Amino acid sequence: MSKILVLAEKPSVAKDIAKVLKCHHKEYGFFENSKYIITWALGHLVTLADPERYNSKYKTWNLHDLPIIPQDLKLAIIPKTRKQYNIVKTQMARNDVNEIVIATDAGREGELVARWIIEKANIRKKINRLWISSVTDKAITAGFNNLKAGHLYENLYASAKSRAYADWYVGINATRALTTKYNAQLSCGRVQTPTLAIIAKRESEIRNFQPKTFYGIQVLVKNIIFTWYDKLTNDRKTFNETYRNEVITKLNHRSALISQIKTTHKFQVAPCLYNLTLLQRDANRIYGFSPKETLAIMQSLYEYHKILTYPRTDSNYLTTDIVPTLKERLQAIKNSPYHKTIEQILQAPIKANKAFVDDKKVSDHHAIIPTEEQLNINKLNDREFKIYDLVIKRFLAVLYPAFEYDEIKVTLTIGDEQFNAQGRKIINQGFKEIYNYHDEEMDLNLQILPELKLNEKLKLDKIISTTGQTNPPRPFTEDTLLQVMENPVKYMDSSDKTLLKTISETGGLGTVATRADIIEKLFNTFLIEKRGKDIYITGKGKQLLEIVPEELKSPLLTAEWEQKLSQIAKGELNESTYITEMKKYAQIVVKEIKNSDKLFKHDNLSTKQCPKCGKFLLEVKTKDYKMLTCQDRSCNYRQTVAKMTNARCPVCHKRLELYGEAENQIFICKCGHKEKLATYNARMKKEKNKLSKKDVAKYINKINKENDVAVNSSLADALKELKLKNKAD
Repeated sequence: MSKILVLAEKPSVAKDIAKVLKCHHKEYGFFENSKYIITWALGHLVTLADPERYNSKYKTWNLHDLPIIPQDLKLAIIPKTRKQYNIVKTQMARNDVNEIVIATDAGREGELVARWIIEKANIRKKINRLWISSVTDKAITAGFNNLKAGHLYENLYASAKSRAYADWYVGINATRALTTKYNAQLSCGRVQTPTLAIIAKRESEIRNFQPKTFYGIQVLVKNIIFTWYDKLTNDRKTFNETYRNEVITKLNHRSALISQIKTTHKFQVAPCLYNLTLLQRDANRIYGFSPKETLAIMQSLYEYHKILTYPRTDSNYLTTDIVPTLKERLQAIKNSPYHKTIEQILQAPIKANKAFVDDKKVSDHHAIIPTEEQLNINKLNDREFKIYDLVIKRFLAVLYPAFEYDEIKVTLTIGDEQFNAQGRKIINQGFKEIYNYHDEEMDLNLQILPELKLNEKLKLDKIISTTGQTNPPRPFTEDTLLQVMENPVKYMDSSDKTLLKTISETGGLGTVATRADIIEKLFNTFLIEKRGKDIYITGKGKQLLEIVPEELKSPLLTAEWEQKLSQIAKGELNESTYITEMKKYAQIVVKEIKNSDKLFKHDNLSTKQCPKCGKFLLEVKTKDYKMLTCQDRSCNYRQTVAKMTNARCPVCHKRLELYGEAENQIFICKCGHKEKLATYNARMKKEKNKLSKKDVAKYINKINKENDVAVNSSLADALKELKLKNKAD
């Protein structure tokens, strides 16, 4: 009997599929029954071969060997996962297998994972595609009942392969050229280099910013603060102090008149559903999670808990076919802190609207929402609950009525000058009930207004002159950097509106799945560093931007490439045309670097010498470590000097840095507090032993109350393991 082989991307997904397809017989590396064989990759099992596979001389990096432009790129098995590759290849090649179902992640990179394995194994069999947005039993069953023909995704594969080829030809050649010319560990790429340039541009804006003093006027009338609006500019401020003072002089001894009372009925709809970038931004802003941490947590909620849909999505909308499932998704999360809200939503039929349902605004996957899987909230740790909570509140909010209010705008006239005051009367809290927070942004310049009558004359109680200064742009945080990577149009010098539109439509720099890794790579290659939450470019980063070809620094290059990759995915451009263009571009880049007369000099040399080669070490910082690294790229010696820990300072409660080695390790805080590791451990042990069962219960109840749900946080789990003393002891 012929069989169908199913290739998943990860073991956990393969296990879920095996359960649904009743493949109960497990072998090493795959499941099997009378109809199906289910096996898995471990992410990529196959990648593009290194340059030395084409010629052994490329093992040594030499500038005169560049550019390296093979006619066609070879595939290579990743050594550390070779065993699993051999298992997958063997199962694919079986005589009783006549069909392969690609069940890797439903996206460009997932398609590449599977197709490269099939190509490397030289398999020529019928291909079908499983395309699903969640890994619940129901979604898997529906997906297998509606398999897509593999040829429908040939263009998606061509686009993915073209992207990988371009990154190889340009990335490897540019990186080797820079590294060998300047004998320093330098790398560049079509996404990381423009991102670095954007950070540098923001720093330049901050450094060159010239603050300007502005002036304003407020008057107090009937305990209401009215703000002056310059009739010439309709602005609340002026940069002309003399003019402001002249206005104040005109106001003295004059009465005020209520010249207009305008009430506007307004609605504010809920914020849009989450895509990955928006979720990463909020998680960073609210909880301090890095984009990579958020993605990892989302993967767990998607793959392991199966309670959220596919995370690597760039859409904030749902498709119409999802609408009939919304009631079931709500039922699945009723056993949660949100049960009252859900009951209220379910009292009436769920109505879809363009605010969150739009087929035209969904590409590969819809927005992140809960699945139909029944929720067991006690299985979530603290970090998982925080991300889950963000997603669920967004989901419930779009199903709730809009926030409804009357905005009251009162205009006060004094002579020929006008002053405004604004107030608001809430009609219906709507979706804001879900968040249960005070909307500070909405309340800006709003106040409680007493009853006022049109044409009422009032006495001026007080005239207040106000002064302030314009502020420079803020340094990027991971949150705001993600935002500008998604839409870098502001940093693109182009009159080509098509390119500007393309980079917006194609998701900006990188993809939702790769931006977190790009930011991490910039940290790990010491091109950027963190000071608190703010991101700054390092001296190495600044110099790299001085020596890389100008075109590589612009988001325009990415826009042009993404435009063509999009055309390949739609079948509008041949992949070979694009790859030929990338080969030519790689040659241009190498030639420009070779002929450059620019210099690179390490500006972070320490006074310590490398124990391996004797050269002076470089002082560098990643997100969580301070390190000494050898300046010679061929030596590659590294030594950790300090690392940021989760231990908290007893004085200021900020995170402590740990310096030194073995018994000499010491915690140091920016506030000046110092404490040996041994002393810290003894203090922690003493504090833990002081805890009683009552203390622990009280603490956990406090946390539960704050979260409005009983969660097994990692701290609570740790406390449960302690041998607690009774108060009587």
